[in-house]
Amino acid sequence: MAKTNKTIIQWLRWPIHYRISIIVLFMILIFGEIISLVEPSVFPTTFDGIWWVVVTVSTVGFGDYVPETYLGRGIGIIMILAGASFVTAYFASISAAAIKRQNSHAEGAISYKGTDHVVIIGWNEKANEMIESLQSVKPYKQIVLIDDSLKESPLIENVHFVRGNPLHEQTLFKANILEADAAIITADQHKNEHDADMNSILILLTLKGQNPSLYCVVEILTELQTKNADRAGADEIIRSYKLTSHFMMSSYLAKNGLSKFYSELNPASGNLFKILPASEDLIGKTFKQASHELLERESILIGIKRGEETKVNPPHNYEIQSFDSLIVFTH
Repeated sequence: MAKTNKTIIQWLRWPIHYRISIIVLFMILIFGEIISLVEPSVFPTTFDGIWWVVVTVSTVGFGDYVPETYLGRGIGIIMILAGASFVTAYFASISAAAIKRQNSHAEGAISYKGTDHVVIIGWNEKANEMIESLQSVKPYKQIVLIDDSLKESPLIENVHFVRGNPLHEQTLFKANILEADAAIITADQHKNEHDADMNSILILLTLKGQNPSLYCVVEILTELQTKNADRAGADEIIRSYKLTSHFMMSSYLAKNGLSKFYSELNPASGNLFKILPASEDLIGKTFKQASHELLERESILIGIKRGEETKVNPPHNYEIQSFDSLIVFTH
């Protein structure tokens, strides 16, 4: 008895559309076999009986097979009364399951199963701009957006929405953080600068705790928390307070629409910065010589990165060494 109850409980735990599908399948097979045995002249094979059952209970009714005996018609009546209700329930449950999954996807409740994706944490205008830029440069790249303020997905192509707090491990598991390529943490626009930075660093620590090798880019709003972000393991720290102030001051000093130039720095425009290791043919050459050679390759040499030191537009006689990296502006 206990074993029977356990079987029933396991059966009831199955999704209802699965259970109805199994019942409908059994009914089709059983009635198809029965009618072929009762009226073998009309239904010479079991498949002919199954065909008749499917056409009948689905209310299509081609009429190519019709029982001729009273017993056959009685079986048909029982099949229609029992089968039509289950078939109707089957289609209704399938529709309900599809709608439920669609709603769950829009509400950010579905886990992401892909790999090598980019996780963006926090929905704001910056995140929207990043998504557009990434889709222009790498349209094949899948993006997972994590946010707990949105009620439903922004419905952007190639963007999977996960609703939840990124400080919770369950939310990160839904985003499949272990298989992600990189994570970008934007500052929470609903908090003050200090609290937003603290929240970003906590998210960074959570990400690194789950996936230490994950490449993490974090936006920091105050100088005070820059070192903490570095200690937390940030691979790249975006000091938005410096970038914004420098751009604004440069625009003021230039007084000639410099902001229009900044818009061309967007990777979506086709131009982007790259940091490349110095190739063998450039090692030992001066910055001026390397600039000329790279210009022939439609790339502009901006500066040299040597260890932790970065020199933008160094002297022309600055010599490139084997362990240097080149900062270039290219297509």
